[in-house]
Amino acid sequence: MTSLTLKPLVGVISDVQIIGPHLYHTAGDKYLRALTLAADVIPVIIPALLNDHAIDQWLARLDGIFLTGAYSMIDPAHYNEKKIDKPYDYDAARDDSAFQIVRAVIRSNVPLLGVCRGVQDINVALGGSLHQAIQDVAGKQDHRENKADGIEQQYSPRHSVQLRDQGGLTKIYRAETIQVNSLHSQGINRLAEGLAVEATSPDGLIEAVRIEAMSFGYAVQWHPEWQVTENPIQKQLFEAFGEACRARQSIEKR
Repeated sequence: MTSLTLKPLVGVISDVQIIGPHLYHTAGDKYLRALTLAADVIPVIIPALLNDHAIDQWLARLDGIFLTGAYSMIDPAHYNEKKIDKPYDYDAARDDSAFQIVRAVIRSNVPLLGVCRGVQDINVALGGSLHQAIQDVAGKQDHRENKADGIEQQYSPRHSVQLRDQGGLTKIYRAETIQVNSLHSQGINRLAEGLAVEATSPDGLIEAVRIEAMSFGYAVQWHPEWQVTENPIQKQLFEAFGEACRARQSIEKR
């Protein structure tokens, strides 16, 4: 009987949503599928019920962490601002779990990949701030999707990003610029200490970061998970994440 080769386990942050009369801890199908099909890992949803002890228990069993996008926004009180008058949803449990996960992952050097809200989670967790409405900032373009469009059009490429010369993402994508989709109204304003810029949009908005203290710690503002198996460019990011998780898994087995 042949032995079973176990794939890396990747913890996926959850959002807390009310569905009917009950609270649910959820993660989007598109993220779970991208991790399964492109990164070749097994995703495990982490409930937003964490404290310092709990996250350490999770990380002791995981080979990677994935921070998803979300419809909710980070409460701006976390970067000393008041909420602006916009019909935004907020998720306090997601805020708390994201910040704890980011800080614990940096301590443990478990591979980390974040998308969309995930890059914002990292920046705020480490002391940075956000533009609460990029479309209202002078000199910035409107990065929101047109909700009147079908989902295929909403997730289609919207603009290019310039990858940092000799940066980590340049090596992963093997390119200097790539086309990305754009479905967000918030984004990085003040960059947190300990983060390096990995990509910017034509209007100067930070579109990707790397956590300098980590072997593999990246987050992007766009949605590389969308139809990732049909998008060879974006698939490379998930493949690189999967390789980092497998490397972590092999170290833990020694």
